[in-house]
Amino acid sequence: MKKISRDRLKLEEYQYGLAHHDKIILAKAITLVESKLSSDEQLAEVLIESILAHTGKSIRIGITGSPGVGKSTFIETFGKFLTQQNKRVAVLAIDPSSTVSQGSILGDKTRMEELAKDPLAFIRPTASRNALGGVAHKTREAILLCEAAGFDIILVETVGVGQSETMVRGMVDFFLLLMLAGSGDELQGIKKGIMEMADGVVITKADGDNKKRATEAQAHFLHALHLFQLPDSGWSPQVLTASALQKESIDEVWKMITSFQVHALQNGWLNEQRKKQDAAWFYETIQNQALSFLLSNPAIQEKKLQLESAIAEKKITPPYASRQLMEEILSRFKG
Repeated sequence: MKKISRDRLKLEEYQYGLAHHDKIILAKAITLVESKLSSDEQLAEVLIESILAHTGKSIRIGITGSPGVGKSTFIETFGKFLTQQNKRVAVLAIDPSSTVSQGSILGDKTRMEELAKDPLAFIRPTASRNALGGVAHKTREAILLCEAAGFDIILVETVGVGQSETMVRGMVDFFLLLMLAGSGDELQGIKKGIMEMADGVVITKADGDNKKRATEAQAHFLHALHLFQLPDSGWSPQVLTASALQKESIDEVWKMITSFQVHALQNGWLNEQRKKQDAAWFYETIQNQALSFLLSNPAIQEKKLQLESAIAEKKITPPYASRQLMEEILSRFKG
């Protein structure tokens, strides 16, 4: 097949490229599903439906942690470890967006330079555009496309800014929390409730003078985890220390994840979890599309603007305004 330089391809070209593990075509397919053009959205829907039979065979891992914890360094070292095991690794690295311009630094390929050059790896930096949980709007579709392109392991790196991490948890199998010893993260992690969602915790930068603090933090987190109820998966979350810089204990992190996978497959939790995630995706899409459809109606849009002004002028409360808008919507449907 000849090299394709066009930005927008035919359905068959996307399908062929994905089936033959073409990373350039994969990148273009993700760009397609992220597009808001009506023609692109229609083609993207057909493409996703056509590849469903070739998805679902990867391990989906969410990785989160506060800025400065060393997510990119850890992911690069972890990714290189996996490719050395002949695993194909896709990294969906979500960059923070500007709240003003919606722009993004998109620097993950620079920060993961070695992994980006690896023929068995694929890195896709995407702007979060204020999406909750620091995930991009089309992350779920991107996961499916990566699976169709033959990637064994999908790593979803979140912004880690303290927003609703449940968005990430709702699309991965294993949720990995990275923490830094001695930075106050111990208390913050418990306060945020993120630890209750974590299947594993890794204390990063456990090297040099920080090794002792990391070991102490490990004991602290293990104690904290015992206070939480056992998750539905029946898996007891583990706490490890690791040094991405020194490449120490990275194999232990992988052993933890593979042990979880075996456990979750044997008791049937993993299959049930993915079914629940698909159902949640379905309902979320209904809500988004319904809201978009309703607010695109000129009369409803005008009513919405009137209510927004009334709220700004302290004439009505937001809950009352929302009820009035719903009454407007229902009256038009009845009519």
